Amino acid sequence: MAGPHAQRHQISNSSSITKFLLLAFADTRELQLLHFWLFLGIYLAALLGNGLIITAVACGHHLHTPMYFFLLNLSVLDLGSISVTLPKSMSNSLWDTRAISYAGCAAQVFFFVFLMSTEYSLLTIMAYDRYIAICKPLHYGTLLGTRACVHMAAAAWGSGFLNALLHTANTFSLPLCKGNAVDQFFCETPQILKLSCSDAYLREVGLLGVSVCLGFGCFVFIVLSYVQIFRAVLRIPSEQGRHKAFSTCLPHLAVVSLFLSTIVFVYLKPPSISSPSLDLVMAVVYSVMPPTMNPLIYSMRNQEFKDALWKLMTRCFSEAIKHPSSSAEQL
Repeated sequence: MAGPHAQRHQISNSSSITKFLLLAFADTRELQLLHFWLFLGIYLAALLGNGLIITAVACGHHLHTPMYFFLLNLSVLDLGSISVTLPKSMSNSLWDTRAISYAGCAAQVFFFVFLMSTEYSLLTIMAYDRYIAICKPLHYGTLLGTRACVHMAAAAWGSGFLNALLHTANTFSLPLCKGNAVDQFFCETPQILKLSCSDAYLREVGLLGVSVCLGFGCFVFIVLSYVQIFRAVLRIPSEQGRHKAFSTCLPHLAVVSLFLSTIVFVYLKPPSISSPSLDLVMAVVYSVMPPTMNPLIYSMRNQEFKDALWKLMTRCFSEAIKHPSSSAEQL
């Protein structure tokens, strides 16, 4: 049994850590550069897709509805979450290093938990939006007015912030006595807990358990909402009406499925199929795929959004032709 001196030594080891070492994707220089260019392409695609959604919704006045307001929030969250993980990983591959500062690691944990928690809450709210739109269309304007939408979005952001603050403060208050090598390409709570001393992480595990229970409650709410939605849609007499109702729900359902399936597989998969390489690949999938794929999923079957985006691009192009740059005028 460790005595007081050993405990003080463990805590001093934790306080002396100034940086962490992230898991590298490759050892050879060629593969490191390949990883950099691959992640750069994915990152730029995510920036472009989510940026177009934000711009189209902000500039298209006919898109100022609750559904598109929540979609704008979702795109902001996706931009933030992918920006937390990929740039640091790309810079490490480019400069052939694995290091991340203690403060940088804490910031990654905080912002990743903050943005992912908020996104899950927002997806739950979006399920409620679809439920009201299809099951109670006559009350849609009353139940989802401007003030109600802002309050719900603020609640999602606020709950995510509080959740991230609790997890980050709790995780980094633990004594770390198992080195500073993180078995992941970015800092996340489960990997930091692996570095903590035995029995010291039980408090954080309890907090994670509470978060899982709340997350399961959101999942049940989403499932029940879609049960009611599908029942209502199947009662619509015309095939065109059913198709239109389904087309507004399927993108959200696809995004929720992608978000939950990747996270559930990463954190709840059996230990027998766990391996460092598989964990690395799945971490890339659940942290990179949803922010990159969400804009494609939402725009693929949404003709209203396509029309708004086309009008925006046409307007920008015509403005560029009519009003050349000031530098060109000076020349």
